[in-house]
Amino acid sequence: MKLTSVVEVRFKGNRKEYFTWPSDEPLVLHDPVIVEAERGQDLGRVSALGAIAARKCGAGCQGCSLSSAASAASAAPAAPERRILRRATGADTRTADQLQSEEDQVRRTVLDQVRRHALPMKVSDAEWQWDRKKLTVYFTAEQRVDFRALVRDLASLFHTRIELRQIGARDEAKRLDGVGRCGRQYCCSSWLPELRPVSLSLAKDQHLSLNPSQISGGCGRLLCCLRYEHDFYVETRKRFPKEGKLLRTRVGSEKVLAVDIFRETVTLRAEAGDTRVVALEQLKEEVERSSST
Repeated sequence: MKLTSVVEVRFKGNRKEYFTWPSDEPLVLHDPVIVEAERGQDLGRVSALGAIAARKCGAGCQGCSLSSAASAASAAPAAPERRILRRATGADTRTADQLQSEEDQVRRTVLDQVRRHALPMKVSDAEWQWDRKKLTVYFTAEQRVDFRALVRDLASLFHTRIELRQIGARDEAKRLDGVGRCGRQYCCSSWLPELRPVSLSLAKDQHLSLNPSQISGGCGRLLCCLRYEHDFYVETRKRFPKEGKLLRTRVGSEKVLAVDIFRETVTLRAEAGDTRVVALEQLKEEVERSSST
């Protein structure tokens, strides 16, 4: 296998797909390339190469298949069905830039048509395929939408194949990008490889406020960071006594009121009502001495 046989290519809205690169000429990150697309060609930029791209593709991507049943039996990695046709030229990228500059107007035109048809849907984004053979419209909706008449009208307006793709609120935030409450770019738009379910129990395990306005992202759903920080909280708390537990220390019986996993401290309250904050390691020594006497 050549080092660049599998290549990850990104398109507008953080959409990514995987392709093969049959040439011996090496690609580098951010190279603009022309790729095979459904019934045509599209332009994207290289975002991962070689072993990294192959590993990400093998973790679960669309458009891949095993070459044969024998390959499946031997657990061979999946290979992309489509390929990169060539590097994009300056004229190719200018065409792509021109198409992207038109997409805001396209979205407004689609929105006007949605209102005319009185459809309960929110138009999020529009994306031209580089060869103009397909226009994809992304939308969100609370229920199933019958948009067959809308598609016919859009096809007559734009004279191309129309695809309406319903996405969720988190996918919409990933496409449109933005700045989170932490002051940084959305994780889903920058580095987070996949959107996984986030439940309220993750916030409970981290002792966070359960007020939705405090733990929700720009998409209105629970923050993605609740999930990828969760394992750290769970593993770290195993080193601490549980809140509410009674411990025998140098001052007698004390109840654990709270733990601070970052400062490595535990807040205790004695039977007389006095409270104190003690370092975790010191508390462990006190409990060990008290149990040995």
